Amino acid sequence: MPRVVSFIVLVAILLLIGSMFFRVMLQFVVPLFLASVLVVVFKPLHEWIQKRLPGKPKVAALATTAVILVSVLGPATWLGMNSYREFNDQWGFLIERDHEAPEATKQRNELIAMLEERGGHLLDWYKETLGQPLDTKKLLPQVSFWGLGTITSGLHLVISLLFGVAIMVLALYYFLVDGDAMIETLMRLSPLDDDYERELLDKFANVSRAVVLASLLSAVAQGILAGIGYYFVLDTDAPVFLLTAATMALAIVPFVGAAAVWLPTCLWLYFIDERLGAAVGLGIYGAAIVSSADNLVKPYVLHGQSNLHPLLALLSVLGGVQVLGPIGILVGPMLVAFIQALLNMLNKELRLMSNEPNKQESEYLAANPAVAVQAEAAAFEADALLGSLGRNKHETKKEPDQATGTQQPPAKQVPKGKKKRRGKK
Repeated sequence: MPRVVSFIVLVAILLLIGSMFFRVMLQFVVPLFLASVLVVVFKPLHEWIQKRLPGKPKVAALATTAVILVSVLGPATWLGMNSYREFNDQWGFLIERDHEAPEATKQRNELIAMLEERGGHLLDWYKETLGQPLDTKKLLPQVSFWGLGTITSGLHLVISLLFGVAIMVLALYYFLVDGDAMIETLMRLSPLDDDYERELLDKFANVSRAVVLASLLSAVAQGILAGIGYYFVLDTDAPVFLLTAATMALAIVPFVGAAAVWLPTCLWLYFIDERLGAAVGLGIYGAAIVSSADNLVKPYVLHGQSNLHPLLALLSVLGGVQVLGPIGILVGPMLVAFIQALLNMLNKELRLMSNEPNKQESEYLAANPAVAVQAEAAAFEADALLGSLGRNKHETKKEPDQATGTQQPPAKQVPKGKKKRRGKK
């Protein structure tokens, strides 16, 4: 009894401290999860580096971390710098054309007339800020308040993002150094069977690779399709390659996608170049072909790499992104794969439990040959006794009459204590 009480108290303390630990670590779940995914994806690279640096696990982990950072942040940095340079060039070209062209005032008036037809508050804002001289005393407090809030939110977002990236990089390094030891410790503490734990780890690795590969292939497909549209619609001096690269990069980001590039391009064609047909054509092409490719490529790749049904793969990605945000693109398919694995484990356990008594009896008899021989002899004697009883009963029911040779029914037995009454002569 005291041991049961001690166990209950221990479980209660564990649940209390575990809940507090979960609340403390909750803000680091996403960076740790992304670090574990990167470890799984770049595991072949890390093993190759370990072979080149034997006996130096920390140096190998540091080198792998550096390669991962360069391969992930390098293209993003290059794309950002080129986008900024191209944006400055295009903006300078627009300002120069607006000041030098004799029809600048005419174009501005045409834009105001168009806004009069399509929307009220936009017209008021344009006239107050661009069409008329600015009232700085009236506008300065509003702009200051709006700008201060925007700057504060932007700084908070940037700091949170940098902090998360730092945690992810640090976790990535330690996972590469001590990942195997961490997994062995968790497997030793877990009550699950080792085979089940390895199956879950394999599922995590397969789904992680499948989701990353599906996202990359989907982004490449959307970028190529969008680039074809830009090439046939835009002018020869337009930055087609930059728009294609930007579409390819933003297609990976959930809630943003390729529409973040082709939709502003359509607006540019309509408002700046005044090409209504090109804008409408690119919009239809982007919605029907470019953005729809994501719903075809990802389920197909997930089905081939992780054995998920295409419909389940598509719904898991969409539902995961809707419920969990951008991280749902990884978590959604992983949850479906884990549910499938756990159901298979449960089915296997139920079958083992139904066969457990027969298995235990067989193992006991195999370990005790003498008992097995005695049990076999007893079963043989029981079968022989039952057989003899059945034969005697059959012969009693059908006993032949020796005088006539015919079968007579057995004599009726008179119970004890009763005598046959004889009739009076």
